Amino acid sequence: MTIMMKSLAAAGFSLLASAAMAQTKWDMPTPYSDGTFQTVNVREFVEDVAKTSGGKLQITVHSNASLVKMPEMKRAVQSGQVAIGEVLISVLANEDAMFGFESVPGLAPSYAEARKLHNLAKSAVAARLEKQGMMYLYSVAWPPQGIYAKAPVNALADFKGTKFRSYNPATARFAQLIGAVPTTIQVPEIAQAFRTGVLDAMITSGATGVDQQAWDYLNHYYDTQSFLPQNLVFVNKKAFDALPDDVKKAVLEAAARAEDRGWKKSEELNEGYKKTLAEKGIKVLPATDKMKAEMKAIGETMAKEWAAKAGPDGEKLLADYRK
Repeated sequence: MTIMMKSLAAAGFSLLASAAMAQTKWDMPTPYSDGTFQTVNVREFVEDVAKTSGGKLQITVHSNASLVKMPEMKRAVQSGQVAIGEVLISVLANEDAMFGFESVPGLAPSYAEARKLHNLAKSAVAARLEKQGMMYLYSVAWPPQGIYAKAPVNALADFKGTKFRSYNPATARFAQLIGAVPTTIQVPEIAQAFRTGVLDAMITSGATGVDQQAWDYLNHYYDTQSFLPQNLVFVNKKAFDALPDDVKKAVLEAAARAEDRGWKKSEELNEGYKKTLAEKGIKVLPATDKMKAEMKAIGETMAKEWAAKAGPDGEKLLADYRK
């Protein structure tokens, strides 16, 4: 090999090595299956980041709680075990009530109201994450929550004594207020829990009902439109700060697009989910008058309780939202 060829070979190897060193790889655990619109949106976000960063940041999605389960998600990101993750934001409400702003029944039951509440709460949520070494990227609402049951019911009081699925502090409190037994079950275990008698009923979206094929073990869905819980995508602050400025910009811009896209897709899909449930044999029904009255009373109680726990930030959020 001539000196010239050796020099060219060395230069080529150096360029390859530099390119390899310039690429950052992150693992991203998520709690839901690939079929949910939330995971589809996450994968679009990841592809967007790869494209707009010129391949400098590659994120590998580990869906359906295959890498990290929902209860451990925040700790995994905060500790740096993983750089980025997705969590149902309200599962964090036990440590800080502000994270449960979107789960008060009746407070913001429509997409327009939920988006308004979300926009008002975003800065407080982001500030809390930053204090703990994390950073808000984007958040997307699930469709409005309805109640699934094995048999027809006329009132929420009919669930007294039943094993009622809870997935955050708010749904646990809701179950208590209707006289049911709160039973914590994560999404991947829902079907098995119903089939084995661990659960009798649940409050969740049409999206989750379709994803978990609720028609195999339930036959009634009451479209109570109680609230719109949100998924939060967040990142370890040190991992984000280590990125080059152009890659940081790519991530933030992709996150903004993911948030807008996700909210629109959630609303577009909502009626379709209920249609699918009906086609598969579930009786999709509006909330009864009795349910509406009970839901309103429960919502008022839970709003007062939530504001008291959330403190000045919570009181300000409610006041600003209700203006």
